[in-house]
Amino acid sequence: MQHKYLPLIIAAALSAMSAGANASGYRFGSQSVSAQGTADSNAAEANDATTIFYNPAGMSRLDGMQISAGATMVVPHSTFTDSGSTRFTHTPTGGTAASDYVPSQVTAPSFYLSKKLNDKWTVGMGMFVPYGTKITYGNTWTGRYALSDVKLESVTLNPSASFKLNEQHAFGFGIDAEFMKANLGQAVDVPGSVMALAGTPNAAALAKQIAQLGGNPALLGTAKDAHGANDGKDWGWGFNLGYLYTLDQNTRFGLTYRSSISHQLRGSTVWDFSKVTTDPIVNGVLQAASHKANSAALVALRTPETLSANVFHQFDAKWAGMADVTFVRHNRLGDLDIQFPGTAEGAEVIRQQWKNTVRVSLGGNYVYNDNLTLRAGLAYDESPVKNAELTHPALPDSDRMQYSFGANWKLNARSSIDLAYSFLDFKDAQINYTNACNPLATACTGNGETTRGTFKTHLSLIGLAYNYKF
Repeated sequence: MQHKYLPLIIAAALSAMSAGANASGYRFGSQSVSAQGTADSNAAEANDATTIFYNPAGMSRLDGMQISAGATMVVPHSTFTDSGSTRFTHTPTGGTAASDYVPSQVTAPSFYLSKKLNDKWTVGMGMFVPYGTKITYGNTWTGRYALSDVKLESVTLNPSASFKLNEQHAFGFGIDAEFMKANLGQAVDVPGSVMALAGTPNAAALAKQIAQLGGNPALLGTAKDAHGANDGKDWGWGFNLGYLYTLDQNTRFGLTYRSSISHQLRGSTVWDFSKVTTDPIVNGVLQAASHKANSAALVALRTPETLSANVFHQFDAKWAGMADVTFVRHNRLGDLDIQFPGTAEGAEVIRQQWKNTVRVSLGGNYVYNDNLTLRAGLAYDESPVKNAELTHPALPDSDRMQYSFGANWKLNARSSIDLAYSFLDFKDAQINYTNACNPLATACTGNGETTRGTFKTHLSLIGLAYNYKF
């Protein structure tokens, strides 16, 4: 029951929300502090080693060997207001309000290195965090039967190369080695199951079995939630391509593509019924009746691919403008089928059916003096979630606006520091998600809960990076 969400966290994951991302889905949108300062609109600028992520063809513009090492701290704020979450029995879930369920801050590092080999070839290596999220609602909140906590961590290694055909045309390509690690927790609706069975032959059989084993059947009326926890990890492989067209010394156009990556997320699931009642015999009988046994977990999924078009223009010695349009094929994530190899437990289907999205960003640079360049930008990013009925607590996503400003300060001829701040304002996210299974079903896994309410979210991004030219 738990394991099934592994894909969610990671599939969607494949992106990031409340807790830690600024792009739609689970994608961590900022892979460069200099780019963050322009709301990630500067892919065609190709002014430092972070172009390895945004457009590897841009390495053709870099001289010598260059490095860029940075970190982006995400400071989220999110609230949830419940509006009538229910069990599969259509009775209230009870529980407590969700509060402080996002971390005070999370930090994502990045590192890029480029080396010019000759007039034609430049090679590089990038390391960055493509997806991530961390949400801890707790074991007692009203939506606990859908999710109690989720954590997704990922890192991508991206060796790359660029080839400069002539002064107008440059091409780039890279290999993506992507590692993902996920943890997820969820309550098990034992109280609802006991209530639903009350007065039936099955309830009488349970009571009789407990009594025969020396337990106290009366404790069935005091049953509390059980809990499931799982983890999983996997390496996946993909590639990225880039093209940069230089019209003249002031104007450049870029196209970039980053492929989908297939993952077979493998892990384990542990079910804890030890606190359902004060009687271990009752707990053991209830766990056996639930058909939930510790097991392996398997989820197959694919991350979304992206296609971007961008432009950069230097208006004069002081001002430059830039823009980017990125298409994300989020419909790679349809219904998630989570399987439990080696058990008779039916899979759980998580309905997502994401839609493809577009992100549009505009930005500009202003050279204040020889040592200081100021940046600013804004972006509109669509959410892949179609509606409230397909919104899950692991990703209470919505459309958002990003407002950014930043600066580059030259310390000397070889080194500089980038700073950036962004504010992301999310539209209210309505949730009315119902799990299509229930705890008494044998052909599938799920609590059958309906989670209803409203998420309100905004977050800040604070970035710092150091650049050096050898």
